[in-house]
Amino acid sequence: MILPIKASTRYHPVELSEPEYEHEHLRNLTFYSPALQGRGDVSLFVPPGLNASPRLPVLILLHGVYGSHWNWFLKGGAHRTALTLMKKRKIRPMLLVAPSDGLRGDGTAYVPGSCHNYEAWICDDLIECIKELFCTAAGCADVFISGLSMGGYGALRLGAMYPDRFCGISAHSAITKIEQFNGLVRGPSAILSASPESLDVLHWLILNCRKLPPLRFDCGRDDPLFDANCVLHEALERHGILHNFEINEGDHSWQYWRNHLMETLLFVEETLLKQRL
Repeated sequence: MILPIKASTRYHPVELSEPEYEHEHLRNLTFYSPALQGRGDVSLFVPPGLNASPRLPVLILLHGVYGSHWNWFLKGGAHRTALTLMKKRKIRPMLLVAPSDGLRGDGTAYVPGSCHNYEAWICDDLIECIKELFCTAAGCADVFISGLSMGGYGALRLGAMYPDRFCGISAHSAITKIEQFNGLVRGPSAILSASPESLDVLHWLILNCRKLPPLRFDCGRDDPLFDANCVLHEALERHGILHNFEINEGDHSWQYWRNHLMETLLFVEETLLKQRL
């Protein structure tokens, strides 16, 4: 069955790939983004029979530095992990949404730039366009946000900044401080126009601690970012901010992220079940 697509107005023109040319239920979406002042690209996993669901959960997957919208599926196999869990009835059907970061330089960190707003691209344009296109009449989507490395930073920061827009936050091998981008990106960075406080993940987690949705993050012991993730965990504990931090074996690699995406998908399902209680 094909999920019915509604016409978009604010984000016109919208280009959505045709289901007859899909492979493994993957689709591609390009639409006009006011925040980008141009087109933005998104990869989607639309599982079979999704239109039979009365309410549509959405999981946003943010990629890392140097990457793009296709990474989570064509390097991480996120769609295969999700479909396996759905067939085992461990998670319900859900839409996986993997946007580009705006594709400026080596990485935008999903923050406002001097000319284009990569934060609003995710938190405004992407979410609203996906809801216009895919939400059923039964209600708007439950939206979760996750990511790896730079995308983990984006998930933590955006989820903490806009806790009313997300039902849960998950991060894998996250950059936890903006200074960790040093040496990763070439040339002038899009992040230089934002204030240091606005870029501070811990600042937003503390500021909105009473409104935060469920929060989890993980990191491998051999990851260069492991110590920084432990520091964030300890800071959250000191401030009494509820969260789940998982330490795993592994490094900063797609092998690690392929192995542990399942934990984010199960986290989404567990959170949704608790919401219904």
